[in-house]
Amino acid sequence: MAFDFLVPVKDKVLAFSEFLPPQALGKSIYKHTEKKGLPVFANATVAIFGVLESRNAFEKKTEKLDVDAIRIQLYRLMTGNWNSTIIDIGDVEEGNKVEDTYFVVKEIVAGLLEENIIPIVIGATQDITFPTYRAFDGIKDMINMVAIDSRFDFGEDDELISSHSYMSKIITDKPNNLYNFSNVGYQSYFNAQEEIDLMERLFFDAYRLGDIASNIQLAEPVLRNAHLVSLDARAIRASEMGLSTGFSPNGFTGREICAIARYAGISDNVSLFGIYEIENSNLSFQLVAQIIWYFIEGLSYRIREVPSSNSDDFTKFTVPTDSDELVFFKSHLTQRWWVEVPSILPEHTKTNSPALLPCAEQDYLDACNQNIPERWFKAYKKGFN
Repeated sequence: MAFDFLVPVKDKVLAFSEFLPPQALGKSIYKHTEKKGLPVFANATVAIFGVLESRNAFEKKTEKLDVDAIRIQLYRLMTGNWNSTIIDIGDVEEGNKVEDTYFVVKEIVAGLLEENIIPIVIGATQDITFPTYRAFDGIKDMINMVAIDSRFDFGEDDELISSHSYMSKIITDKPNNLYNFSNVGYQSYFNAQEEIDLMERLFFDAYRLGDIASNIQLAEPVLRNAHLVSLDARAIRASEMGLSTGFSPNGFTGREICAIARYAGISDNVSLFGIYEIENSNLSFQLVAQIIWYFIEGLSYRIREVPSSNSDDFTKFTVPTDSDELVFFKSHLTQRWWVEVPSILPEHTKTNSPALLPCAEQDYLDACNQNIPERWFKAYKKGFN
């Protein structure tokens, strides 16, 4: 059983939480302890665990990630008005080989997904995204993945998997369950033109840092459609993380990254949230804790909505364009938007109904001006499911 490989939360963290006020998060989290073992999984909403594997780091790590310091910062935050039950199941240490660690992470995540528990993975390196993606095998056929990252992480074709090339492994590994990949926050000068061209050829979505930073709401429809979210902490600017090496002076601010984490939590599709490439500094520990807090905050606002022209909860807008007739829906309750995409794959048309793609109000306004939204075009070309 993979859960047997989890190392309990350290005594120093447990001792710290003993002295917290009753409203603190650390008082309401059920913890994996040496004495009591794993907490009960029944009714848990979220399971937090750390992964200390770093051997496939692109730039070798000089020290182990201090997950306990992140825990201490998270535990001291105050509980929101939530109905989430949170468990902390400890850490996965390095296995004999990196592949051993991957296997354990994959099995743990799969076990949690089968229990409808959302894993929050705190990892030293982003290649851990690969085993979390493989954990969906047999649980969900096609996966939409969002990376919040300054780079696309494709790497070279012949390169071994690393924190800078894990996406190549995900794209080529069999079975190929990746349906769509979206990058939020890429910085052009970190990505070769060949990588940008590859994103276009595969009809993947990419949103530049400047575009998202100038309108953070652009990230919401992207995350609404995601099943797996992988956050590279190097997408955050160096000053926000309190670090000068390995991080860029440009990146998301603390406020922006917390808003994005909240959108990920609100999405009723997101089944896994991973935060990687964290370095040891007091500021980064605090910010990662707050990112986790905002993700859990978002969970409490999840609303399952399925737009329909037969429902009074939605307004339907039909927009004729030169090439197609686009059908949009707007929710009265959440003000969110969707657009219908005709599916071109036979196995996706069993109900003969178009697929619904999350979108923004701006996409509707663009369509009214005879500008086909790019996200609609890419989804149509791919045969959106």
